[in-house]
Amino acid sequence: MLGVSYRKGPSVRRMKVTLSLDIPFEPSTVWDELEQLEQHITWMADAETLTFVGAQRRGVGTEIVVVTKVGPFRTRDHLRFTRWSVPAVMAAEHHGPFVGMGRFTLDPIGPNATRFTWTEQIRFPWYLGANLGALVARPILRRIWIGNLQRLSDRLSSR
Repeated sequence: MLGVSYRKGPSVRRMKVTLSLDIPFEPSTVWDELEQLEQHITWMADAETLTFVGAQRRGVGTEIVVVTKVGPFRTRDHLRFTRWSVPAVMAAEHHGPFVGMGRFTLDPIGPNATRFTWTEQIRFPWYLGANLGALVARPILRRIWIGNLQRLSDRLSSR
């Protein structure tokens, strides 16, 4: 399932992207991999580096800085985790150039299968074109992020 919508704010639109992929493992197995934040750069093609802010590595309040690169554009995304419900939901607020929230949801869909849903709701900064930047980036980000989910599934399968 792929979906994209826009929500109009006071003077700028927030791009909302929702992607889902069915992964042939139970939610607890997917969660065991997902909660290893330091490993996200192994399956997220757009993430170059991930650095923790402070000593906390798991749970609500964990903060990370992720350097992401898409084409010629590189940004530093500061994330603070606001929800950590084992093994079902992980959510973070984006601070920095992109403001908004991201959420991973794991839903069991069978005895050994999980629907992984990734939702991002972000506002593009003015210097990346704001609304126009979001419109242009939408199909690119959608393709990258669904690839990220597939790489995560492949990583679990290769264990």
